[in-house]
Amino acid sequence: MKRRLILIPLLITCFFTGSLLAQDAVKRTPEELRELFNFCDKPELIKQFKISPEMADKIAEVDLWARQQQITIDANTNERFATAGELQQEVTKKYKAFLSADQAKAIAEYKRSSSCPATELTVNHAYDTLAAPRALLLFKTPWRKLLIQTLGETGNGRMADQLFETEVWKQKEALDISAIPETDFNRVRRTVAMYKQRENRYRAAGISEAQIETVIQFFKEHQLYPAK
Repeated sequence: MKRRLILIPLLITCFFTGSLLAQDAVKRTPEELRELFNFCDKPELIKQFKISPEMADKIAEVDLWARQQQITIDANTNERFATAGELQQEVTKKYKAFLSADQAKAIAEYKRSSSCPATELTVNHAYDTLAAPRALLLFKTPWRKLLIQTLGETGNGRMADQLFETEVWKQKEALDISAIPETDFNRVRRTVAMYKQRENRYRAAGISEAQIETVIQFFKEHQLYPAK
């Protein structure tokens, strides 16, 4: 039992070295970090660990508080904690107020390996010089039949055409977003909005929720030119 308790502070450390601290290369305000948490970790914590939105929000508040404390510890300006170890002890207390040791361990493992696809912008510069109608034609000619087959029994030409149109729109939108500096949080907001709109367009085309990931993967594998 002792061994398990000793491990908890080490596991808790991972809570605030995941998606939020991955943003340290670009300094974010507390409000922006909360938005990032809502874009990235919150949906996954609720989905994977079956925790309530309220508990996810508590995790976010502890993450943010710990991050801010660590920054001042590094700058030797923290009036309460002299070392990261002291901070870890306090973080452990905060999490034990609403998380079990097993929950802490599982979520820490998630945070060590988590990424945030909702904010990851991929740009294909093949679309720099291609007008949308031309890009659509180049897409449909070799892959329209294959996309219909990939959709299975529910697939049809009208549906496929709408999906191709959505992909061309998404690629053009990504190019516009890529012109926004990485330091501008609107780049993140617009990227998240782009992916949400893509999924809404997929649904409007008539595909099921289960087919959304299939279509996303299809377009990752079938592009006009390799994305760079």
